[in-house]
Amino acid sequence: MVQKIKVQCPAKINLDLKILGKRPDGFHNIESIMQTISLYDYLTISVAPSADLSIKLSGTSSEIPYDEKNIVYKAVKLFFETIGQTAAVEIFIEKNIPVSAGMAGGSTDAAGAIFGLNEILNKPLKHAELHELCAKLGSDLNFCLEGGCKKTTSRGEMLEEAEFVERRVSLIKPVKLGISAKEAYTKFAQKEKTAEHENFINDLEWAVIDSYPALQRIKGKYPQAVMTGSGSTYFAFDTEFSPLEGYWIKNNLKTIPTGISIA
Repeated sequence: MVQKIKVQCPAKINLDLKILGKRPDGFHNIESIMQTISLYDYLTISVAPSADLSIKLSGTSSEIPYDEKNIVYKAVKLFFETIGQTAAVEIFIEKNIPVSAGMAGGSTDAAGAIFGLNEILNKPLKHAELHELCAKLGSDLNFCLEGGCKKTTSRGEMLEEAEFVERRVSLIKPVKLGISAKEAYTKFAQKEKTAEHENFINDLEWAVIDSYPALQRIKGKYPQAVMTGSGSTYFAFDTEFSPLEGYWIKNNLKTIPTGISIA
């Protein structure tokens, strides 16, 4: 018998982001207030009995791999290894969160896969155990699972409640520019701190903006806009971005108090 569930996976923005230093494991210690917003990927997850574990991914985006390189694939594999079961799993990813955009698109989908599988299989793992799996897979998954507004520390997986305020938020991103976290953190390590650094709410924006005229154009037109994560998306509250050739724009979203949920 095939069981099916649809999961809603929200994007996140970093209201601020400070890098405190490199860790022995290669990650960086950070402090950041993260906030989920009303932009969602959707996962349709099907599970059928099988003597072996098989994982089949498909979706709407031509920019992501649908094989073992995808973090959703890794999440499914880790989940079934943890519970000691097998199944035939199919996941369709409706991708609305841009790729390499600083909005945790991959992380939220992976957290959504873990959450959805746990729901379908009658919760073999407790909530704290879901968080353990999330922490093994990446830095943003724990936050995406919970959502709302949280202060995140360590490499981003440690969460504390922060004050949630519902606000209107808009996004703007150069269509042809994606920035990986690795690139942004490398640029941060290479850049010499000056007084200008203090003008930036996001340390990674300071690290990458000089390299990309497309980001400078956003900042020039909307000085109040802030880059989220490692970029290349900017957000602003209570603002509508005007159409701009070469830029993806999403106006009139809102901050939300929730994370991963059943759609």
